[in-house]
Amino acid sequence: MSAQPFARIVWIVLDSVGIGQLPDAADYGDVGRDTLGHIARSRPLCLPNLVRLGLANIKPLAHLDPPAHPAGAFGKGITVSPGKDTTTGHWEMAGIWLDQAFPVYKNGFPRDLMEKFGRAIGRKTIGNKPASGTEIIKELGEEHQRTGFPIVYTSGDSVFQIAAHEGTVPIAELYKMCEIARKLLDGPHRVGRVIARPFTGTPGNYRRTERRHDYAVEPPRPMLLDVLADAKIPVFGVGKIHDIYNGRGVADYVTTKNNADGMAKLTDSLARRPRGLIFANLVDFDMLYGHRKDVEGFARSLEEFDALLGPFLAALRDSDLLLITADHGCDPDPVNPTTDHSREYVPILCYSPRMQTGCGAGANLGIRSTLADMGQTVAENFSTAPLLHGSSFLPLLP
Repeated sequence: MSAQPFARIVWIVLDSVGIGQLPDAADYGDVGRDTLGHIARSRPLCLPNLVRLGLANIKPLAHLDPPAHPAGAFGKGITVSPGKDTTTGHWEMAGIWLDQAFPVYKNGFPRDLMEKFGRAIGRKTIGNKPASGTEIIKELGEEHQRTGFPIVYTSGDSVFQIAAHEGTVPIAELYKMCEIARKLLDGPHRVGRVIARPFTGTPGNYRRTERRHDYAVEPPRPMLLDVLADAKIPVFGVGKIHDIYNGRGVADYVTTKNNADGMAKLTDSLARRPRGLIFANLVDFDMLYGHRKDVEGFARSLEEFDALLGPFLAALRDSDLLLITADHGCDPDPVNPTTDHSREYVPILCYSPRMQTGCGAGANLGIRSTLADMGQTVAENFSTAPLLHGSSFLPLLP
């Protein structure tokens, strides 16, 4: 273990910010996909804080010069579990390996399943195809309001999403539909998440609201948040962390409107939560830019995060450890027509103010053989029971 355990760990997942294809990328149709690499090649990026921590030391990135002595420890992680979605990545970080990938539906859900769902909710449905959430409500929102039929759609992720206008289907009823879907979607149709996608507005001016709610598959035990709870280590979730883990081990949480709101709530949590794990997911990279093939938007979002990261780093204490990573890739490079997630390495950056004088500054963590190494590091720091998978890199930190 490091010389002294950290009293608080802040773990930020940059949703979809992968850093180059994994060795098995061909099995997923992802040869050549490289989220950070392609964005960096698109134009010069202004990422002084991430570069200072060691982002450009992980692998060469166009227009970004790696410092000779980065302020943080750096490396990259391999996803062992099959799949390339949010649930798979986050579960593996918490020490859970999947035997098989969660199912995806590139042609929509089977007819018999949709008929069963329609009977259970007492309504027909429309949609039933992979789509962008904003595009499908633009396409079908008016028909939905006229008929009252909820919009069902999926994506490259293992999700069953239900969109409904809050003035047409009350939010409580939408949530009930999702609960029904979650019970139906089992066995071979056990998708990673059922997601309520409420929206408001008028045709041509629809807007998704912040009352999204995810209904995840129950994670198996033991997983990181369970062992932290057993050891009375408080966990505070920011963004969709609570939903991804079905609330297990998350003592308190807040939802977020966007990345900037997530960083504001992370900053506020530093003053209110002096110990334990603060665990956040920042979703804009994935939701707004990766799936929409928006390279420039993705680049601006990375720069926005980096600008907010500067004052956040200054607010950390010597007893804090910051861990920045991703759950998978979502390369927006227009050369590849797919809008799906991509099977990529994830970056790993670690920083503590005490690294400035300690041995951990500039440490190369190398290629970690599983994302569970991060969870095992957190578990070792807080002296909990070990996870089933993963090797801690805590001894490499000061």
